[in-house]
Amino acid sequence: MIKLITKKLLYGLLVLAGVIVLVFFLFQGFGDPSRIVMGQTGDSTTQANIRQELYLIDKKGEPIPKFKQLLFYINDVSPICFHSKEDIQKKNLKGIFIGGNKKFGLKIPYLRRSYQSKRDVWNILMQALPGTMMLAVAAMLIAIVIGIPLGVLAAVKRNTWMDTSAVFASIVGISAPSFFMGIIIMYIFGFVLSDWTGLHIAGSWFTIDDAGNKRLSLQNLILPAVTLGIRPLAIITQLTRSAMLDVLNQDYIRTAYAKGLNKRVVVWKHALRNALNPVITAITGWFAELLAGAFFVEYIFGWQGIGKVTVDALEKLDYPVVMGSVLISATFFILINILADVLYGVIDPRVRMK
Repeated sequence: MIKLITKKLLYGLLVLAGVIVLVFFLFQGFGDPSRIVMGQTGDSTTQANIRQELYLIDKKGEPIPKFKQLLFYINDVSPICFHSKEDIQKKNLKGIFIGGNKKFGLKIPYLRRSYQSKRDVWNILMQALPGTMMLAVAAMLIAIVIGIPLGVLAAVKRNTWMDTSAVFASIVGISAPSFFMGIIIMYIFGFVLSDWTGLHIAGSWFTIDDAGNKRLSLQNLILPAVTLGIRPLAIITQLTRSAMLDVLNQDYIRTAYAKGLNKRVVVWKHALRNALNPVITAITGWFAELLAGAFFVEYIFGWQGIGKVTVDALEKLDYPVVMGSVLISATFFILINILADVLYGVIDPRVRMK
């Protein structure tokens, strides 16, 4: 188990390194960052200071080559780093540093500062992360709680109206884009039927009381979570049905029936357990997808998460926030894939953990 996790972590670090390089070069050439930071007004001295802070020029005013800019960026976003004492104070880096003027350190990744708010990108994204995680977990719970029983029911009741209805509904769910379903659901349940549902068109995961304190507001979570959970629900239903149909035809299932075991025990304890591997793949894969798919859903419903922060940053050309969002999303993809490999061995002992 430890060997597998170590191997996957090393592989994940290589993938993440590739993402960092890709993100860095992808956002090159989108205008002069110093001009975006200070706007259309500002003297040449201010612009030079900003360009130096962004590693575009050195202290002598000479342009820094792209590969050196990339090394500076990797050093900033990497937890393991080398920074001068001046950089640590200037960037307000958090971590453990040892050494003289040039210090070796283990730090919280420095994703640089927002062009617009001048705040650390890490703080901006960490403040928005709970909203996105809450939305993704709620959507996936809806998909799992409804999708797996529905898939099992469709397989057990094969070629009946229950099976046909489940297959038809899942096809519709797969075909419907989240942003389209979001608009429909928002209009029907948040506007037309709002007096009956008590739900609103848009709202954050928190409310602010009279004392200025944040309070959790799960009421606003319902519509975006349902919207985001429709597609994974449809996928999980289809996969559960297909896997169950294969397992129900196996010899050991017929043997279990021949021994007089209750049908419910055979289906839910023996058959479902051995049919869960492809479903786990879908759940873990779609949970990672939900973190990316939440972008438009958050924007539509005004949900305060990484998605909405990123879309707002794109509108304002705030590229450090967008770059940081991509890196954090990629990290979650890697961690969730590692979790999926571990779960395979827990659910199905036939999977050898090498």
